[in-house]
Amino acid sequence: MTNTPVASSLFEPTRLGALRMPNRLVMAPMTRNRAGADGVPQPIMATYYAQRASAGLIIAEASTPNAVGQTYPDITAIYNEAHVAGWRRVTNAVHAAGGRMFLQLQHGGRVGHPDTSGLAPVAPSPVPLPDTIFTPSGHQNAVVPREMTVGEIHSTVTDFAAAARNAVDAGFAGVEVHAANGYLLHQFLAKGTNHRTDAYGGSVADRIRFTVEVVQAVAEAIGPERVGVRIAPGLTVNGIDEGDTEDIYPALITALADVGLAYLHIVFADPDQPLFQEIRKTWPGTLIANPVLGWGKPLPADGGKHEGERLLAAGADLISLGRPFLANPDLVERLRTGAPINQVRDQGLMYTGGETGYTDYPVLTAAQNRAETPEPVGS
Repeated sequence: MTNTPVASSLFEPTRLGALRMPNRLVMAPMTRNRAGADGVPQPIMATYYAQRASAGLIIAEASTPNAVGQTYPDITAIYNEAHVAGWRRVTNAVHAAGGRMFLQLQHGGRVGHPDTSGLAPVAPSPVPLPDTIFTPSGHQNAVVPREMTVGEIHSTVTDFAAAARNAVDAGFAGVEVHAANGYLLHQFLAKGTNHRTDAYGGSVADRIRFTVEVVQAVAEAIGPERVGVRIAPGLTVNGIDEGDTEDIYPALITALADVGLAYLHIVFADPDQPLFQEIRKTWPGTLIANPVLGWGKPLPADGGKHEGERLLAAGADLISLGRPFLANPDLVERLRTGAPINQVRDQGLMYTGGETGYTDYPVLTAAQNRAETPEPVGS
């Protein structure tokens, strides 16, 4: 039986700055814990990402810009030449398969442990993660982070800029600054984790300062057209309590609106929420929206296509999907033709080493995939 392509704006070619994309589907960054203990990407990662090169854009998993920013075991990094060389193997494989990649830059802040990084975690204030954290020896109680000095804040800004330059050297088309999901930048934005009384805490204008400085420094280092920012308004993961969500994000977006960034990326975007609508009206550039599919729940039968189309209709320009790409290397073709969607087999396999649950998800056979596929329009 031949699958018939389904018309949808998700599959229209588009541009992201100078980057030409064959479709509007973005593979969201997803931590997979397949790096070495030193943060160097392993060869199996080149296979994994190349399998998914039909995405309009791949945003590769979070990489730490310095040693103290490491979150969990076997997380990738991008602060030394070995990291650059490891990532270059990955980008070479993706480019050879016709794909395009950005790299997400993430500092864990209080989401870290000395048994993982060898260093005490740092944060805007000494407020510990309320949960246990996974370490090389298993789950342990979180430690109280050390409050960052102003000098350390400035040096961390410099580390982000250096990491961005390393990412470009490694072959990435750009980087995404991670200001979401309860990690360091998000910790500075939120009242519950930022108790500072200096220029980096207190008012909304002060709490957004660190994120704005990081983004500006990264933009100056590699060009704003190569830089995106990820935010998660209202998300409470990793014990985050923003306190004044409705005030933080309009202020942050206004502060970043004139930088000329490649995109803004909203996690778990809901087109019916007034804040999403306000952000779309305020943000002058490309908006990537990540739909709410339900963490830990089965993937929808359409792989998120309907929710993606709802977000496009509400003003998003690109749609990012996470778990659907994890379980479906050929997700674009499955969505385009209405083919069945692979389900994520075991959530635990997301974070364990090896091929199982990583590079062994099945793709459509030639018999299932006779519909003509549009040729990529850029790399």
